[in-house]
Amino acid sequence: MTLTVTATYHDLMKATNAYDELISEGFPREKLYLDKEAHQVKVLVPDESKPEAEKILGRHQPDDLWARPYEAH
Repeated sequence: MTLTVTATYHDLMKATNAYDELISEGFPREKLYLDKEAHQVKVLVPDESKPEAEKILGRHQPDDLWARPYEAH
């Protein structure tokens, strides 16, 4: 199953740093989304990549971090 892992940050710099680290760790850009208005980073991952994505996002001190099944629109 594909999941959307989302992290919300207090400021844009933390969100940007988390986004950049995901890219540097090999997560494909087309599976990442940086919402500059909401200070959120979203990453689409298979189940087995969820712990790694959460670990990277968690390093940047998110205010909130959650995962839910991906729903294509």
